[in-house]
Amino acid sequence: MLELQSIVKEWQPPQGVARPLLRGVSVSVAAGETVALLGSSGSGKSTLLRIAAGLEAADAGSVRMDGQDITALPPERRGFALMFQDFALFPHLNVQDNVAFGLVEQRVPRKAARDQAVAMLARFGLSAYTHSKVWQLSGGEQQRVALARALITRPRALLLDEPFSALDADLRLQLRAEFKAHIAEHRMATLWVTHDEAEARAVAVRGYRLQDGVFCPIW
Repeated sequence: MLELQSIVKEWQPPQGVARPLLRGVSVSVAAGETVALLGSSGSGKSTLLRIAAGLEAADAGSVRMDGQDITALPPERRGFALMFQDFALFPHLNVQDNVAFGLVEQRVPRKAARDQAVAMLARFGLSAYTHSKVWQLSGGEQQRVALARALITRPRALLLDEPFSALDADLRLQLRAEFKAHIAEHRMATLWVTHDEAEARAVAVRGYRLQDGVFCPIW
């Protein structure tokens, strides 16, 4: 279970006075469960994901995974996968090596990592693009590559920041179903940031709106 406990964060603009962004926010996400976070731009949704991932420090509060306090752990030791809306793929690597990257970082031998990447790409119908550059792929194909890269390391938690915002409606529906199936299969605790309440209700067991630094339950 992923737990964010009493997270506090102030936002300091380049000019002006600091203001509270997160006012003691708490949320828990069980293995295989998806919780949606909604809110306007600048409400602190992405900041909360970055704190969960270890990319940004909270002013107060803690992050726990399966009962262990991991607040002080660096991102690479948390075993989480964070997916941004721009996919964050490496343009200098081909599709196979993009997917294998996380395994190589975990010191899996390169050949074994590439073999696992080929198998994962086959699951997503991307075998024909193994040696392609990622910029040669469509938006939906790039999203599948990003998902394959996230899943191959078997992360304990998946943190999604507007993953489908740049895609058309039909593709969003298709990928939404794929994500939901894989999250359940791999038993990942998932925090899903989105501005689309219909999408949130389709994938998440619970939804919260982040407003004025606090969570308001939606369902």
